[in-house]
Amino acid sequence: MTSHVSFRVVSFFLLIIALGGVPCLAEDRGHPNPFERDGGVPPSIQALATTGGGVLYAGSFGFGVFFSDDYGETWESINGGLGDRFILCLSADENGTVYAGTVRGGVFRTTGDGKTWESIKAGLRLVEVKSLLTHHGTIYAGTGKGVYQWSEAAQKWSSVASGLEQMLIASMAMTNTSQLFAGTAGQGLYQVDATKHGTVRWQKVGDPLVDPKEHLIHTYIRVTTISPQQHVYVGTQDGGVYRSKDSGKTWQPIGRSLPNDSIRGIIATGAVLYVATGRGIFKNNFQNSEWVPVNNGLTELSIQVLMASSEGELYAGTNAGAFRSQDAGNHWVNISEKLGIHDAMPRPYF
Repeated sequence: MTSHVSFRVVSFFLLIIALGGVPCLAEDRGHPNPFERDGGVPPSIQALATTGGGVLYAGSFGFGVFFSDDYGETWESINGGLGDRFILCLSADENGTVYAGTVRGGVFRTTGDGKTWESIKAGLRLVEVKSLLTHHGTIYAGTGKGVYQWSEAAQKWSSVASGLEQMLIASMAMTNTSQLFAGTAGQGLYQVDATKHGTVRWQKVGDPLVDPKEHLIHTYIRVTTISPQQHVYVGTQDGGVYRSKDSGKTWQPIGRSLPNDSIRGIIATGAVLYVATGRGIFKNNFQNSEWVPVNNGLTELSIQVLMASSEGELYAGTNAGAFRSQDAGNHWVNISEKLGIHDAMPRPYF
């Protein structure tokens, strides 16, 4: 009896080996090892920022920042002074200063020629900077220890408000009435009056985000965006998109018909909503609540970041390079050629 069982077990493992083993099965499901890709790929673009006039910054995971002044047609690596090349977020202010948030190096900024970086991490704890927000000359950093605000006069960061010290801030957005929203990685959405820096406490926002189909509460707020109408949109890690028309008091799920619930970017214009997911980009014009895929030309659908320029271009950063659309997402052009090709992604050093 024992010999028959042993024979079946051995035969089973031989069959697995013949089929290529566990890695083959993982790839068949569409989940290859991101650190090992045959033939090489462009860098994984985690963040994008623009200062107008075709000037574009692309932050990669492990290869630093790339710079283009021709809408992404050509790129150059700009890592002078950049002490950490694992970029998680980028943000540009009205004066053309670009800020980069990193895994372990804090925040860096570039001014002037836009190609040399300065470290500005005084006051920040040794934590990842997951999100950045520039608003009317003020820069906010969402970290693993809450939200901080940079003071140019004091040359240091200070906590915006108490209450989020043990939370990772995955996203931020500001209304035109200085209501600052912070989306956390696992504890929901919070808000504070940004004009009362250091004197108030973060408050949990509104009703829970409940999945209407599965009745689950979603608390990982990956994306937070304010529309021109001052509606608040949040994209969750695996629960789709929600909208609030009353500053976060109540929420309406609007993305349950999307084919993928992992939200990586939201662009809210006056008439159209673009949503980037782990399986491509979709558009909704609010007239019939139908989500239309806008992926023509995208050879990589695992979107990491979605951005719109002031001139109307759309840019998407993916696991394998960057793409540009100049016709509202109807067609995408791969702008990754000058980013270089790499046989394997670098591993983070923590």
